[in-house]
Amino acid sequence: MPEIAVLLVFWEDAVKRVAVLNRKAALGPQVTDGAALERDLRARVRGEVRFDRGSRALYTTDASNYRQVPIGVVLPRDADDVVATVELCRRYGAPVLARGGGTSLAGQCCNTAVIIDMSKYMNNLLELDVERRRARVQPGLILDDLRSAAERYHLTFGPDPATHNHCTLGGMIGNNSCGVHALMAGKTADNVEELEILTYDGIRMRVGKTEDDELERLIQTTDRRGEIYARLKQLRDTYGGLIRGRFPDIPRRVSGYNLDQLLPEHGFHVARALVGSESTCALVLEATVRLVSSPPARTLLVLGYPDIYTGCDQIPGMLTFQPIGLEGFDELLIHDLEKKGLHAEEVAQFPRGRGWLLVEFGGEDQREADGRAQRLIEWLQGRSVTPDIRYFRDPTQQKLAWSVRESALGATSFVPGEAPTWPGWEDSAVPPERLGAYLRELRHLLDSFHYRGSFYGHFGQGCLHSRINFDLETKRGIETFHAFLERATDLVLKYGGSLSGEHGDGQARAEFLPKMFGNELVEAFREFKAIWDPDWKLNPGKLVDPYRADENLRLGTAYNPMPVKTHFQFPDDEGSFAHATLRCVGVGKCRRLESGTMCPSFMVTREEEHTTRGRARLLFEMMQGDLLSQGWRSEKVREALDLCLACKGCKGDCPVNVDMATYKAEFLSHYYQGRLRPRTAYSMGLIYWWARLASHMPRIVNCVTHAPGLSSLVKLVGGFAQERHVPLFATQTFKRWFQHRGTRRTEGTRVVLWPDTFHNYLKPEAARAAVEVLEAAGCQVVVPRQSLCCGRPLYDYGFLDQAKRLMRQILDTLAPEIEAGVPVVVLEPSCAAVFRDELRNLFPHDENAKRLSQQMMLLSEFLEQQGYNVPKLQRKALVHGHCHHKAIMKLRDEEAILRKLGLDFQVLDSGCCGMAGAFGFEKDHYAISMKVGERVLLPAVRQAEDETLIIADGFSCREQIEQTTERRALHLAQVIQMALHGGQEVHEPAPERSRVLPLALLSGALALGGLLVWRQWRKR
Repeated sequence: MPEIAVLLVFWEDAVKRVAVLNRKAALGPQVTDGAALERDLRARVRGEVRFDRGSRALYTTDASNYRQVPIGVVLPRDADDVVATVELCRRYGAPVLARGGGTSLAGQCCNTAVIIDMSKYMNNLLELDVERRRARVQPGLILDDLRSAAERYHLTFGPDPATHNHCTLGGMIGNNSCGVHALMAGKTADNVEELEILTYDGIRMRVGKTEDDELERLIQTTDRRGEIYARLKQLRDTYGGLIRGRFPDIPRRVSGYNLDQLLPEHGFHVARALVGSESTCALVLEATVRLVSSPPARTLLVLGYPDIYTGCDQIPGMLTFQPIGLEGFDELLIHDLEKKGLHAEEVAQFPRGRGWLLVEFGGEDQREADGRAQRLIEWLQGRSVTPDIRYFRDPTQQKLAWSVRESALGATSFVPGEAPTWPGWEDSAVPPERLGAYLRELRHLLDSFHYRGSFYGHFGQGCLHSRINFDLETKRGIETFHAFLERATDLVLKYGGSLSGEHGDGQARAEFLPKMFGNELVEAFREFKAIWDPDWKLNPGKLVDPYRADENLRLGTAYNPMPVKTHFQFPDDEGSFAHATLRCVGVGKCRRLESGTMCPSFMVTREEEHTTRGRARLLFEMMQGDLLSQGWRSEKVREALDLCLACKGCKGDCPVNVDMATYKAEFLSHYYQGRLRPRTAYSMGLIYWWARLASHMPRIVNCVTHAPGLSSLVKLVGGFAQERHVPLFATQTFKRWFQHRGTRRTEGTRVVLWPDTFHNYLKPEAARAAVEVLEAAGCQVVVPRQSLCCGRPLYDYGFLDQAKRLMRQILDTLAPEIEAGVPVVVLEPSCAAVFRDELRNLFPHDENAKRLSQQMMLLSEFLEQQGYNVPKLQRKALVHGHCHHKAIMKLRDEEAILRKLGLDFQVLDSGCCGMAGAFGFEKDHYAISMKVGERVLLPAVRQAEDETLIIADGFSCREQIEQTTERRALHLAQVIQMALHGGQEVHEPAPERSRVLPLALLSGALALGGLLVWRQWRKR
């Protein structure tokens, strides 16, 4: 009877609801002895066990809107460590979450659990089988490490998200990641052949495709594995029809569990069913993945349309030409790039339009790739709307064009003058043929909520990304956010789409899965999880029986950072240090190991706390005050910042321009308030004053700092590494030389040559060369007579009061030149960065500070602006860019001058040199400094031919090279000076080593003799 059927359905739903409530109750606070668990883990695990507040603070969030404080963190060395960790967590009832790069956008990488971070040690490529096109990997292996190894054989792992140079294979398996070339090769699930997994109850087994006879054999066994397979088969048989009917048949269905992989037509592929399960079912110990052909030749078309919707309407036709990548973005992304001053040169090469598609073709050779692209062009020219087209064949130009698309997440975050944007509805997907209509209606929906968000994504597969300016701090704003999600989920389902196209459900979308799949299939998801994790302890509250999308918010109505008064004014962050600590969006670009500058300490330690992200998280937690409650006196924050080289690599490389060097300086100024600093702060941080003193008696100072015995004592007292040499002071400072020489040109462009501490007191030859170069360029060179310093070393130790006083002295002294618009040429990139960056941050409302910041130029910038035709110099050169130069001023003008010189030069992708001002001189930092330098720079210098010039503008960079190799590096000014002298290097008189050595030996002998006499006297 119908009434009975209705009652049965009601009763069944009620029973299921009680089960859900019981499971949710199990997610509450666990009665676990954290101290005992930590003790036992330390006894059993060979890797690292960290339960301190600082380590837990590092893992409170991912790249999402969510925050949950973990119980502890384990960094296993091998699979046995993972097994031991899970066994002990089971004994104490502690939930577990395995994680890779921690870049998830839906909250699946944070939980109140023991987090197992596989990335530090379990990151090996175990096997590369070229013939079978297979690779066996550990879960912590970085995707690009696999791809680089495979590319030697023209193979690749197809899925390649924007995080490809720092995401891990384990994380990709957990999320079912995709990326640009999923169009060519499918999702991660399509490329996984076998997994070795571990369940919470300790079952370790390999899973993959299962033939019918093998499935029946497994079911007949009475062990836990047989039980799992029997229940999976029952699940498949029960829900097979629903799975076929309710799972969207689109390229990017990532929401929910991959129950479709259990169907007979997919070979009962248990490994692929587990892909995308977000650590809720099992932990991956090892994976065997499929490799595909990587086209050696590529051609890229960039198509400009009147709007992005029109371009999307043409995508179905484009797909018939079989591109290997098809991406898109709208005019709001370009607008945000312009406001942030990013990728201006790249965007200038794009075709006209207000919406753009990037269409990539591959081939065995360039002719084949070009032919495929040409056929698409011919088709486009017959459409009613023909786009403006740009053709990119050169790999370098293609890379630059792709960089615009890859920068989208960062470009749309923290845009000046705009409200911050957040994930939340950043990963929907629809059938590609319906994308244009979906985007039109989604834009109307955004407008109705007064939201703003750019559109970009993997349009060839109908996947849309967008960051939206949600208000996640007020009650009303959060309610509006949730109401929008209700409407947005309805909209994407109206178009036959998926809530997630590659980022997964996590907490952000999981509560809406019943809309997409229906209650019966959601119950199937629960059963699937229960088969693997009957105790409900693996990443609970994510994907199945989830927290609401508006729970556990990182901000939320309780967000109330401590009020602080700062030295820096943070004009780009609403004048708020707390707002600055929010800048990090967790994308993890600072976890790269092979390219760029950010983050040199992480590149050699692989520690999360040594990433820009890790440090930013600790500062955020410090401002929150609940987990890190010591405020400015937090030891954990100080420890994390200790290995920050203040290179400003993050300022230039980070998608949202996190400026950790500035945050470090601000923190240290408060941390040491009323305290003595380390001795290096006084010996090296105050170098300006020590150098002024030394300039009155340079020979004596050099004698003392280089005498055997005495030099060791000087280094010990000053905190120098004994392996380092204290730089020699010039016997004649640059300013004294210039005063004796005088200005030799009284006409031409008047220019102030800035006499920084390093080039004035230590290496004046570069400054002398700059005078000759500027005069050859027709300039009248003047040098301030007053003793001035920008205070660069002071920032590294938090001496911000002193730095501000020095800067105020500069503004007052140079006021006439500043107001007259006189250019100021600076030779030392780190000093130039102070004028270009710190000056405006300390004095944002001072008009002369703004003027000086704009009038300050590096030598290369000034010569380019003047249009000076430098003479030719036919030599090879190896160029190392100073970190601050690359981050703040960029190397464009430097490279332009080198090209005009006619040099055959290579700019090294060497990151930081490792010396980083005083950092590499310090005893406690010497080992890290050398590891950073040995990554790229120092080996490259040693391998260079003797005739090859080594060019490095930074004083500390040249010191690192000279102290660790047998080569001497030159400043750009010296290289141009060589060209002026027909290729002959001008040898300036160095500090008188011929006199220093005998004096040093005599002083050393006297010191040694005195020491021997003293020891003999003590014996008596």
